[in-house]
Amino acid sequence: MQHQKIFGSAAAAAAVLLLTACGASPSAGGPAPADKAGASGTKAQEVYDRVNGLTGDERTKVLLDLAKQEGALSIYTSNTDLDKVIDGFEKAYPIDVEVYRGNSESVLQRVAQEQQANYHGNDLVETNAGELNVMAKQNMLYPYEGALRAAVRKEGQADGWTATRFNVFVVGWNTAKVKPGAEPKSFEELADPKWKGLVSLEVGDVDWFAAMYKHYLAQGKTDAEVRDLFNRVVANAKIAKGHTAQGELLSAGQFAVTASSYSHTIDKAADQGAPVSWHPASGTPVQPIVIRPNGVALMKTATHPAAAMLFIDYELTEGQKILGESFRVGSIPTADDPLAGLTTITVPEQEMLDNPKKWDALYEEIVQSGREVQ
Repeated sequence: MQHQKIFGSAAAAAAVLLLTACGASPSAGGPAPADKAGASGTKAQEVYDRVNGLTGDERTKVLLDLAKQEGALSIYTSNTDLDKVIDGFEKAYPIDVEVYRGNSESVLQRVAQEQQANYHGNDLVETNAGELNVMAKQNMLYPYEGALRAAVRKEGQADGWTATRFNVFVVGWNTAKVKPGAEPKSFEELADPKWKGLVSLEVGDVDWFAAMYKHYLAQGKTDAEVRDLFNRVVANAKIAKGHTAQGELLSAGQFAVTASSYSHTIDKAADQGAPVSWHPASGTPVQPIVIRPNGVALMKTATHPAAAMLFIDYELTEGQKILGESFRVGSIPTADDPLAGLTTITVPEQEMLDNPKKWDALYEEIVQSGREVQ
């Protein structure tokens, strides 16, 4: 088949950093460039250090007083569900929010270029783990601390940034194609010939693949056995391009099972009446479930540091409820935690950052034997 080249976010990050090293220019518009002495960054860090040590009502009062004086906030994000959170924040506080939205690689590229040029265009960044890890490694971010961060799932308390939600990769199915009681009980079951032509994999799910691959190695399988398992699943599969398209095709019955759908994609479709689910009629969902944090970080050079901290506080409180309304899995567990009691594994972010070509090449090699991209 003709296979689309897979580029992991870590590989894209390397390209971005090469661009900045070559002196790429900053984005047009937005705040004026900061002076070379870094006065903006020093002021921001003074605010961060002051507020990070505060709690409760005192923290909120100090933050709000400072944020009102700043009066504005600039966010760069790849999160398509953030608009309602921003709307809620602007209704709650007299802060004007400017937003740049792009895919995660575009957000990283813009931040990297502006930082290289001493152009401080954003106060905080809200995007995927891989890109946030690159920014943290490049010393662009500043720690956000406090009781709310401490309440975040441990997998989301990263160096330099804090998870606000998790992408949850699940095995899902079309309930018209897979009758109650016939749902797959494990990922390994999808290698059975009875699923021939009925399974879907997503062309860019390198992160999910790396997590599952390392999980099976940790369970005692040899490298050859893990490759054989994935090869047999791919032999039964159609390869989808994009989770949104994959979800639409699952709802339409173009295949019976998806090996790595986002839980929120399936939950949204089910809420709108589509015959899809990732919860079997009896028993528990297929495990392990791969989770990947997406989060938010303070820019070390923020022009509006108090407003940035106030926004993170909001996103980790009221914002969690708003994200939940979009079927996102929030970073702070609640009484209705959809992951409670389930076995979860995380994407090996550091390894993918260190060895992006290895995982891209391995996943591409395996899915090359699959069917035409849908």
